[in-house]
This record gives sequence, structure tokens and C-alpha cells, in this order.
Amino acid sequence: MKPDIHPDYHEINLIMTDGSTFKTRSCMGKAGDTLRLDIDPKSHPAWTGVQRIMDTGGQVAKFNKKFAGLGIKKAP
Repeated sequence: MKPDIHPDYHEINLIMTDGSTFKTRSCMGKAGDTLRLDIDPKSHPAWTGVQRIMDTGGQVAKFNKKFAGLGIKKAP
């Protein structure tokens, strides 16, 4: 391997969505920094199998309003 081209690989603290913490190794930040996760395997639908819509800032409502007319037409 070439010297001085690889990033510093050090230990950081990781905080899961439920508040649990653990140490891992990463190139992020500096040694001892903390990374707080918004989505992790305990809360993401891909791992939990539970789907839920999170309307952050009204994005789902905005989408529904914009595309409300695109749907199956009702019979008279």
C-alpha cells in the first residue's frame, strides 16, 4: 500500500435511535466523536417489516395535494 493516502481509521461512539450506544471504528470525524443515527436497523422498515409514513415538514401532505387529481375516476 502507498503511504499517506489512506484516511485515519479510529474509534467513534454511535448512538442508536433508542438511545443505546456502542463504539465502532470509522473514518468519520476525529477519534472519540459521536455519530447519532436517525434511522437504524431497530427502526427502519427494511429490517422491522413495519411500514409507517413519517410526514416530516408536511412532505406527504404536499405530495397528496399536488397529485390528488391523478387517480381512478369515480363513476357518475
